[in-house]
Amino acid sequence: MAIDKSLVTISEPNSPASEAYRALRTNLTFASLDKPLRTLMFTSPGPDEGKSTVLANLAVTIAQTERRVLLVDCDLRRPCLHELFGLANDAGLTNLLTDPAARENPPFQETEVPGLRLLTSGPLPPRSADLLASRRMEETVRWLAEQADQVLFDSPPINAVADAAILATLVDGVLLVVRERRTRREAVVEARDRLARVNAHLLGAVLNGVDLDRSLAGYYGGR
Repeated sequence: MAIDKSLVTISEPNSPASEAYRALRTNLTFASLDKPLRTLMFTSPGPDEGKSTVLANLAVTIAQTERRVLLVDCDLRRPCLHELFGLANDAGLTNLLTDPAARENPPFQETEVPGLRLLTSGPLPPRSADLLASRRMEETVRWLAEQADQVLFDSPPINAVADAAILATLVDGVLLVVRERRTRREAVVEARDRLARVNAHLLGAVLNGVDLDRSLAGYYGGR
């Protein structure tokens, strides 16, 4: 399978969109001067707001700075990172959580981006929230943080299910992805409040789906 065209940081590295992802990477670097953000989680208020695409493109730009990046699909309901990178999802995170011996040969997959590996969701469990809330998951997050310079986690929408709130308590920081002209203000407030109730470290929000100014497109296209 081929990579998805929405991975513009690979297919169109000189585009304004790719430059926006590099700006996001820079902002995160300056947000973590006091304490490095080794583990980051991305979520959104609701479905179809582009959180997985934003996360995957950010992961590519971080890896392009010669850092070892591990991308983990913790959306155990509707995983899609394997589809974005054109990889299989036969084994992944759930195998690490249910089989203690899996760490000896972890199911990390190399992507076509040097330094970027993907841990897919693996077989979907019947009760994903229970699995993410287990002590085994807490131990696995700490172990994963030792396997790369930065670990980025994709989670389900925070307002839809309990999974994201659980995972938010295990990582160094959380970014909320909202979509222009789609995400309601009330949904953003609810998402913020849900994260605050579990004392998550909310770093900020990423506005997705913004129309790029044509003058910027001309500038970057001519480089």
